[in-house]
Amino acid sequence: MREKTYLKWYNKIGYGSGDIAGNVIYALLSAFVMIFLTDTVGMNAGIIGSLIAASKLLDGVSDIFFGVLIDKTSTKMGKARPWMFYGYFGCAICLVAIFCIPANISAFAQYTWFFVAYTVLNAGFYTANNIAYSALTALITKNNQERVEMGSIRFMFAFGTSMLIQTITVSFVAAFGGGAAAWRTVAIIYAVVGLISNTISVMSVRELSPEELAGNEINPVVYDKQIKEGELEQVAEELKGEAQTGEEKYSLGAAFKLLVQNKYYLMIVVSYLLMQIYSATLNMGIYFMSYVLKNANLLGIFSWAINIPMIVGLLMTPMLVQKWGGMFRLNKMGYIIGSLGRILVVVAGYMGSVPLMLASTAIAALGMSPLQGNMNALIATCSEYTYLTTGKRVDGTMYSCTSFGTKVGGGIGTAVAGWLLALSGYVGGTEVQSAACMNMLHILYLWMPMVLTILITLILRGLNVEKAVVEQKEK
Repeated sequence: MREKTYLKWYNKIGYGSGDIAGNVIYALLSAFVMIFLTDTVGMNAGIIGSLIAASKLLDGVSDIFFGVLIDKTSTKMGKARPWMFYGYFGCAICLVAIFCIPANISAFAQYTWFFVAYTVLNAGFYTANNIAYSALTALITKNNQERVEMGSIRFMFAFGTSMLIQTITVSFVAAFGGGAAAWRTVAIIYAVVGLISNTISVMSVRELSPEELAGNEINPVVYDKQIKEGELEQVAEELKGEAQTGEEKYSLGAAFKLLVQNKYYLMIVVSYLLMQIYSATLNMGIYFMSYVLKNANLLGIFSWAINIPMIVGLLMTPMLVQKWGGMFRLNKMGYIIGSLGRILVVVAGYMGSVPLMLASTAIAALGMSPLQGNMNALIATCSEYTYLTTGKRVDGTMYSCTSFGTKVGGGIGTAVAGWLLALSGYVGGTEVQSAACMNMLHILYLWMPMVLTILITLILRGLNVEKAVVEQKEK
């Protein structure tokens, strides 16, 4: 029997365009905020790393909080769309504030300014917007193939935006005259672009009603009894009533307990954590290009080597998921290829061969692309597993793992990079760095991504949540 479809092609494209908004913020901050603060504002990389680490601890706590709030929201726009829409206005203001640190205040005031703006952005507005955006995957369709397609489309927009930001920003800043004023102008332009794309995304889809989401299905965990003839209609009415309330009867503590009892959820959280630490170490590329390869503009070329294969892989992912009969084998084999690619990047880096580094980077990115494309569908399947085993729907809370892993992992990676950079004796704005600093840049940009990719590969060997859902339905 063919699954019911819920979305037109333009709904999927419109939804995916929302990742333009997320990535004008994410790409700008992850790739450039450190070098802006060290080389333009004159701040210490180690202190910046510490502030980011502290901020991300607060950020991680807020993820599940906002997830529960989304689950309990009931408006004409739905559960998630209001949070996604209104949250981005705060994102835009905070993004500009980060690049508006006054030069005529004390160093302590500058660090405080950055910490407050960065924390309010990440722990508040960006969390609300991003969790809501991810949760829409489970709220606008019940068709798993459509979820995979949505994930692929959104990440094509994500990687395309990231590639564009990393390619043009250095030249863009130079075109506006360089310095703090130029960075501020660029941040304002990116914030406006983000507002427009976020609004288009919100208005392109509608959430299914609670009744549609529930589908009047009888969960054996909730109704753990033999339903006698004549009782079915009464039970269906009870389910309909629960669906129409739009409320989940659990506290934050109960929601957290549901999540940690799901081993597949924990695997996804750890995988996301490692993926974002990986991304944070790659974001040291601006330093590696500037001081090791002696050409900052190479960052854009390496961005193409990462993002073009990612986009190609994302285009192929829905077809490959169908061909391979699910996501598990595809993700596992993809990351084996990704690990081999990162090993070759290390070899090429020490050979000093930029062409081989680019080719190996592309191989690694292509291998990693399926997991990026179907991660939202994987989380939706994980959420379904929780429902089948506990009788509780925790879609928003479950999707908070995406934001949790992204932000905490990225924060840890950026913090560690800042600490190691400061420890190696990096001096911002100096053309020639010490030998210790050069060695550290090799560790950050070559060795750490390779090790992290191998660790994710090992986790994916056990992440077969699709099989677990089928087994639960057969019980």
